[in-house]
Amino acid sequence: MPMLLKGSCHCGSVRFEAMSHTPIPYQLCYCSICRKQQGGGGYAINLAAVTSTLEIEGEEHLGLYRATIEDQERPHCETSTGERRFCTKCGAGMWLYDPTWPDLIHPFASAIDTDLPVAPERVHLMLKYKAAWVEPNVGDNDATFELYPEESIDAWHKKRGLWVD
Repeated sequence: MPMLLKGSCHCGSVRFEAMSHTPIPYQLCYCSICRKQQGGGGYAINLAAVTSTLEIEGEEHLGLYRATIEDQERPHCETSTGERRFCTKCGAGMWLYDPTWPDLIHPFASAIDTDLPVAPERVHLMLKYKAAWVEPNVGDNDATFELYPEESIDAWHKKRGLWVD
């Protein structure tokens, strides 16, 4: 049975839960959007859960942010399809939903109240965009990527025998 993830904002106005086959917080994203939205070490950690299982209390306190994506290699800015949800009372980030992948929601590990398993190794991604002050703590078995890894969250869990049925 998938793992039940329960989460909340800092002030308790928003609470949510969703089922996850992939509950291990192993991906550290260093992009400027995650860093500025989530803070903490210069990165954010996203999980994956099944969108259809999402239940929310305090939905009226949720805000929506869609980031603009800038890159020196692109001649223009574009608006991200990702919908970042946060509490409008305390500002805590809750999750990311992207209609490009409608079956998944990506709760921020920082918002999860359920005890999460410890990752046996980590993936450091979007290092191209890390802040100059950030010195990633890369373990011996960790993988690093300037942008995104090809291996999905599902595939990472399955390959290591960590998928939760």
